[in-house]
Amino acid sequence: MMQIIRHIVQTDRLLLETTSGRIMLVPYSNKIIRIRYTLDAEFSTQESLMITGLPDPKIAFTVEDRDSHLLVSTADLTIRILKKTGAFTYLDASGAVLTKEPDRRGKTLVPMDVTKSVFDESANFEAGQGADGLRVRADNVTKVRDRKAFHTKLEFEWMEDEALYGLGSHEEGVMNLRGTHQYLYQQNMKAVVPVLVSTRGYGIVVDSYSMMTFRDDAFGSYLWTEVDDEMDYYFIHGPEMDSIVYGIRQLTGKAPMLPKWSFGYVQSKERYTSQEELIAVVREYRERGLPLDCIVLDWKSWTGELWGQKTLDPERFPDPKAMVEELHGMNTRLMVSIWPIMNPQSDNNKEMNENGCLLGNQATYDAFQEKGRQLYWKQANEGLFAHGIDAWWCDCTEPFEADWHGSIKPEPEQRMQINTEEAKLYLDPEFINAYSLLHSKGIYEGQRRTTESKRVVNLTRSAYAGQHRYGTVTWSGDIAANWETLRKQIPAGLNFCATGSPYWTVDIGAFFVQNKPDLWFWNGDYDAGAQDMGYRELYARWFQYGSFLPMFRSHGTDTPREVWRFGEPGEPVYDAIVKFLRLRYELMPYIYSLSAHVHQHDYTLMRALSFDFRHDPNTYNIGDQFMFGPAFLVNPVTEPMYYNSNSEVLEGVKKTRDVYLPTGTAWYDFWTSRIFEGGRMIEAEAPLDRIPLYVKAGSIVPMGGSIQFAEERTDDNRHIRVYTGQHVSFDYYEDEGDNYNYEKGVYALIPMVWDEENRTFIIKEREGTYPGMSTNQSFNITFFGVNDGDGSLKEAEKKTQIHYTGNYIEITLKDL
Repeated sequence: MMQIIRHIVQTDRLLLETTSGRIMLVPYSNKIIRIRYTLDAEFSTQESLMITGLPDPKIAFTVEDRDSHLLVSTADLTIRILKKTGAFTYLDASGAVLTKEPDRRGKTLVPMDVTKSVFDESANFEAGQGADGLRVRADNVTKVRDRKAFHTKLEFEWMEDEALYGLGSHEEGVMNLRGTHQYLYQQNMKAVVPVLVSTRGYGIVVDSYSMMTFRDDAFGSYLWTEVDDEMDYYFIHGPEMDSIVYGIRQLTGKAPMLPKWSFGYVQSKERYTSQEELIAVVREYRERGLPLDCIVLDWKSWTGELWGQKTLDPERFPDPKAMVEELHGMNTRLMVSIWPIMNPQSDNNKEMNENGCLLGNQATYDAFQEKGRQLYWKQANEGLFAHGIDAWWCDCTEPFEADWHGSIKPEPEQRMQINTEEAKLYLDPEFINAYSLLHSKGIYEGQRRTTESKRVVNLTRSAYAGQHRYGTVTWSGDIAANWETLRKQIPAGLNFCATGSPYWTVDIGAFFVQNKPDLWFWNGDYDAGAQDMGYRELYARWFQYGSFLPMFRSHGTDTPREVWRFGEPGEPVYDAIVKFLRLRYELMPYIYSLSAHVHQHDYTLMRALSFDFRHDPNTYNIGDQFMFGPAFLVNPVTEPMYYNSNSEVLEGVKKTRDVYLPTGTAWYDFWTSRIFEGGRMIEAEAPLDRIPLYVKAGSIVPMGGSIQFAEERTDDNRHIRVYTGQHVSFDYYEDEGDNYNYEKGVYALIPMVWDEENRTFIIKEREGTYPGMSTNQSFNITFFGVNDGDGSLKEAEKKTQIHYTGNYIEITLKDL
C-alpha cells in the first residue's frame, strides 16, 4: 500500500514522498498538470520525444493539507490526493469530479529487466519480399540485460455516463472506447497516439513509447505500459474538446500549415510505372476538365530490385526534372513513395552502412540517430527532391511488422506478441512506438533546412503524439474493399483526430479489392475490380466520404482508380463521383481557411460529434457521422443500395439512411435548403449521387467556383453562404498557398460576422497582405433561412452581390 509520508512544496512543483516511491506534480498551465512517479531515488532525465512545451513559470498553485488528503489546485484544476493510499481524484474549479483513481491505489510500477540485442557473428540474416515489401530479419540473435525499468499501470474509475475517444487509428473501428480494450503498438492498419479524451471534459497524454494496453473491461480500467523509466503523464482540463486539443498541442507542438494544393484531389494507385504514364494520366484529367492537384509515384520507382533506393530508374524515368516540370506546367504536384528499409545491394544502404546508420537487420536505417536522419534526408534530397518533387509518402513507417502473411489472421494477442517481439529485436523496447515520429522529424527538418519555398507534406502509415508538428498526414493502412471496412474507417479517423493530430486520410476504395484466400489481409469482395457494379457503388460512396477528409486521396491495388475507370459522363457512378470531386473544390476557400485555423488556433477539422455537442449524450456513440469544420454534418452511406458484388442487382432497398441531428441548433439540408430542428433522428434521402449533408444554423461558408486545381484564381466567382439562425463569425484566410511566409505574418484575413439579433452580415476590414493578393473581390452572398417577420426560420433565401476592396461592409437583410 502506498502511503504519503510527507509533501514538499517548491516554487514550480509539489513533491510527494511515499512508502512506495516518489511522485512529482508540475503545473504547466492552469489547465495542465504533469504527473511523474518513480521508485528510484531520482526522476528520469530522459528527454521527451513528444513533448516540446514547457511549464509556465507564472502559474500559481496552492497546496492545502487536510486531515485525510492534500488538495493541489490551479485556477482551473484541482487534484485531491488521499494520504492513506496516494490515490488521485481530479476536479474542476467548481469541485465537480472529472475522473478519479480507485481509492485503494491508482499507480503501480513493477520493476523489470530491459534486454537488448547483440548482433554478433552467430546472427543470421534472411531477406524476403511479401505483399508489404522487402523485409530483412535476423535470427539467432543474442539478448543481454541492458538496464532496469518498470511496467507502469495507471488505473481509473471512469464515470458511467462518459465516453472516451482517442488512442489513434485502429482497424476495429470502435468509436466510444468504453467497455473495450486496445493494444497500442505500430502496425499496418494501426497508427498509435497515446492520448485519451473524455466527454467529461479532460484529456490524458501518456509520455511513453513502448507497447501499451488500454483496458475498460472485466480485467479493469487502466493504461499499462510495458517498459518505462518512470510513469509520466499529463492531465488536461478542457472542458470542451477543442480546449483539450489546444492543451495537447501546447504540450506537443503546433501543426504547421500544409500547402493549399494538398487539400485538392490526390490521384494514386499501385502503381504508375513510368514517366509517360504519370504525364498521360494527368493530361487526361485536364482534357476531361476533372479537378486534380497531385499524382503519386508509388513503390518500385527505383532500378530493378534495389528496394528503398531513393533514385528513379533511368530507363522508366529518363528525365525526372523535365517530368516534374511538365507536371507542374499542368498545375499538378508529384508525391513519391520512400521507404526506411533498403536493399543491402543498393547505394543508399551501402552509404548508411559505411556511416554506422543501420539497425541490426542491416537494412533499416536508424531514425533514432541524428546522423542517420540527416543522411537519409541527404539521399532523399539528392535523388528526388532536387528534381522538384513536392511531397513525400513515407511508407512502412512501422518497419518491423511480422504477421503480414498466411491465410489465417492471428488472434489480437498473437499479433501483439509477433509484431512487438520483432520490433524489439532491432529497437530499444522502451521506444518501439517512436520510429515514425523520429523518421518524420528527419524529413521535416531536412526539407526546411533545404528550402522555405515548399511546405512539407509527408504521408505516413504510422503516427505518434507530436508527429503532427512535422507536416504529416497519416493514412489508415492497407485496408480491404468491403462495406464493413468502410463503416469502420469513419470512427477510426475520428478517434485519430481527437488526439490532437489533425490530418488523417484513407485509401479511397480500399487498397485490396480482390480476395486471395491464402493471404488473410487480401480480403476484398470484388475480384472483377472496377468492372463490378458492386465495387463501383462502394467506390462512389467511399469517394463521397473521402471528399470530406482532411486529405482527399484515392489509392489501391488490383484495379485502376482514375475517375474514368468507373464509367463515362452520363453514367450514374461516374456522375456521382464527379459531383463530389467538384464539390470538394468549390469548398476550397472554406477548407483552406480552416486549415489556417488548425495552425493558428489549434483547431480540429474532422470532428467527432462530441466536439461540438458534448452536452448531447445521444452523440457519444455515433461513429458514422461527423462534423467537417463548424458548418457541415457529414453522413456517409455505408450500406449497399443498388448492387452486391458480381454486379448482382439489389431489389427493394431504400435509398435513405438514418441521421441523428444533434440538439441545440436547427439544421439545413445542404441539397434542398430545407430546415430541420435538432435533437431527433430523421430518415434522409441518399440516392447514389448524394449523401445526407447538413449545415448547422449559424454558419458562414465561403465557396469558390468551378476550378481545376486548388490554387486556380476565381476572384470574380467567390460565394459566401450565410445560414442564419445563430450568431456566428468566420475568418476567411488567404496566403501564397505554398511557402513558410505565413509564419512571418504574410497572409490576409477577412473577418466575417452574421449578427443574428440584427439580421446583419458584416465583412470587416481585411487584416494583412501577401504578394499577389487580389485587392478587389466580388462576393456573391446567399442568405438561407430568411425571416419573414414572425420570428421563425423559413426555407427561403435572398441573394446579393458586393464589391469588396478591403473596407468594412454591412448588409442588413431587411434592406435587400
